[in-house]
Amino acid sequence: MKSIESLNKKIANCKKCPRLAVYIRDVAKNKVRRFKDEKYYGKPLSGFGDINARLLIVGLAPAAHGGNRTGRMFTGDSSGDWLAKVMHKHGFASIPTSQAKNDGLVLNNAYITAAVRCAPPQNKPTREEMDVCFEYLEQEKEILKNVTTVLCLGKIAYDATCKLFSVKPEKFGHSKLFEYDTIKILTSYHPSKQNTQTGRLTWKQWSAVFLKAKKLA
Repeated sequence: MKSIESLNKKIANCKKCPRLAVYIRDVAKNKVRRFKDEKYYGKPLSGFGDINARLLIVGLAPAAHGGNRTGRMFTGDSSGDWLAKVMHKHGFASIPTSQAKNDGLVLNNAYITAAVRCAPPQNKPTREEMDVCFEYLEQEKEILKNVTTVLCLGKIAYDATCKLFSVKPEKFGHSKLFEYDTIKILTSYHPSKQNTQTGRLTWKQWSAVFLKAKKLA
């Protein structure tokens, strides 16, 4: 890929996974009541942020009524709220919210992407879908030449990152750091409602892992 723009265009036009392609179109057409008057994006999502970043943040996939609606990862849902707030606190984001693609959010020294580019049913992509999507992560890696640290939000993101840098996965857990010759990999629980509303991931834990990421990157 010559540029991030050409890669992002390729991602937006991707229809390689029939199940996901149908699902994101259906979600965009059959909206939930609270967003019934909004136009959904309904296409695969590229990453976004500072292409000169030293910190790469890898998530699982766009949310059906978050990124799939707004057209930007971690935007328009509770996970996006947690991410934007903590990134702003630690100097990675210009504003503490992530509500819409044109909301003025600018990232500094950070780039956000995901293991899978389409919202999967029940947030569960198949192994084949993850393998098909992996090439986009590889192409982003080639473009984002300054990355020294990867923060993985959840185990699927961690496994994809280990594959990306050809390292053997270790036991996943929150705030674990794995250092290699070519990259530092930091892990965190995903800021999903299943984690934040049950106390599995507290705000204190969440903020601490970004403080660690800031020191590393």
